[in-house]
Amino acid sequence: MSRYPCLAVVCLVFVFIYPRSFTGATDKCFCKLQGEVDDCSCTVDSVISFNNLKLYPRLQSLLGKKFFRYFKVNLKRPCPFWSDDSRCAMKDCHVDKCKDEEIPEGIKGIDKESAFNSNHNKYSAETQAGEACEEEYPLGNLDKTISAEQGEAFKNWTAYDDAQDNFCELDDELSADLQYVDLLLNPERYTGYKGASAQRIWSTIYNENCFQPRTSYSGYRSSSNTVGMCLEERVFYRTISGLHTSINVHLCSYYLNQAKNGYGPATWGPNKEEFKRRFDPETTLGQGPQRLKNLYFTFLVELRALAKALPYLEQEEFYTGNEDEDNEVRSAVTDLLEVVRSFPEHFDESRLFQGDPQQATKLKDEFRTHFRNISRIMDCVGCDKCKLWGKLQVQGMGTALKILFSGDTIGPESTVDAQRKGSFQLRRTEIVTLFNAVGRLSSSIKEVNTFRQLLR
Repeated sequence: MSRYPCLAVVCLVFVFIYPRSFTGATDKCFCKLQGEVDDCSCTVDSVISFNNLKLYPRLQSLLGKKFFRYFKVNLKRPCPFWSDDSRCAMKDCHVDKCKDEEIPEGIKGIDKESAFNSNHNKYSAETQAGEACEEEYPLGNLDKTISAEQGEAFKNWTAYDDAQDNFCELDDELSADLQYVDLLLNPERYTGYKGASAQRIWSTIYNENCFQPRTSYSGYRSSSNTVGMCLEERVFYRTISGLHTSINVHLCSYYLNQAKNGYGPATWGPNKEEFKRRFDPETTLGQGPQRLKNLYFTFLVELRALAKALPYLEQEEFYTGNEDEDNEVRSAVTDLLEVVRSFPEHFDESRLFQGDPQQATKLKDEFRTHFRNISRIMDCVGCDKCKLWGKLQVQGMGTALKILFSGDTIGPESTVDAQRKGSFQLRRTEIVTLFNAVGRLSSSIKEVNTFRQLLR
C-alpha cells in the first residue's frame, strides 16, 4: 500500500480534471486547449473543472427525466434549398418514434396549449373579436369576416413578428408530421452518413451563412483569418465551429468499432483513429486544435443563456403529470441553475452590437438571418438520426441566442423572467432543446478528456 494514499487520490483527480498535463507527440490535437478561451475571460482549465465536477453529473441525471427526454420534432419537412437527393438507408440512420400512449399526458397537454397560443395570434379574427366590445345595436356591430387572402396575410405578419425574436425557424406546432422521439432510445452516435451529401450540409453552412471569408476542402472554414473580423463575426463563426466540433466528438465517442481480427460482434465506443482524422493538425491543415478550442467557447455562450434565464426557468412547472418526478425535476433544475449561477466568468453578451446604432442593428439582423438559415439547412440532412440531433442542437443554440438578446438590458447581470411573458416566452420545445444542447456540449468536453487519456 502507498505511504501517501491521499496524495495518490489528489494526483488522479488532477489528471482527470486538468488533462493538459499530458505531453508528447500524441498531444498535438490538444495543443491549443490551454490559456484563455478566445473572446472570453476564463481559461480552458476552469471550464473543464467546472463542467466535469459540477455540471456534467447533474445534467446527465436531469436529461434522463421524462420532461427532457421526449422531443417533438418534424423529420419530414422538405429541404428548402435543394431537392432531397441522398437519403441514408442504413439502419443506424433510422429514428424510432414514440407511440402516443408512451407520452405522458402532461407533456401532450403542454404542447397542445403551446400550439394553440402560437397559432392564435394578435392578428387573428378570434383575438380581435375577444378584445372588441359587443354592441347592442346592429349599426354598431363590426364585420368580423376574414377572407382567405387576409388570413394568409395574418400568418405572414405573425411569422415576421416571430422572426424578430427567434434565431431559429421552429417546426409548425400544428403539423401532422410532428412526432415525439425518445432521445434516450435514439442516442447521437456515428451512423455512417458521410460523403457528398453530408459535406454539402456543412459547406453550405460555412460558405453561405458564416462571416468567415476563407474555406478549406473539408467543409470546415479556416480559423486562421479571424484576426481581421469584428467581434460579432468571430462570435458567430466560433459558435458554429464549436457546435460542429461537439457533433464530431460525439460521432468519434460513439463509433461502431469492429471486433479485432473480424471475430465477434461490433461494439459502440470511442474510436481513436476517427478522432485523429477529424482533429489532428496533420489531417486538418492545422485547424483541428483550434476547432477543439471553439467547443469551449460555444459551451460558454449556452451556459450564459441558462444563467440569464434562471428567474424564468425557476417559475416553470416542468409538468408531465407524474407528481413525484415533477417535484424531483423542479428541485434538480433549481440545483443545476444555482451551480450555473456560481460560475464566476460568464460570457458577456453586452460587448456585442455596440458602436454606431445603425450598423449594430444591421449586423444583428444579419446575425439572426444567418442563424435562421442554418436552422433551415438542418431539414436538408439525409440521415434521420443526424437530422434529429442537428435540429435539436441548432434549436438549442437558437434558444440561447434568443435569451441572450431578450429583456430590457443585456450583460452579465441581466435576466429574463416569467413576469414578462407578454414580451418573452419559451415554448416547451425551446426549453427541452436548450437543456439538451448544453448537455451535448457538456458531454463533448468530458469526452475530449477521454480521448486525451486514450491518446497518451
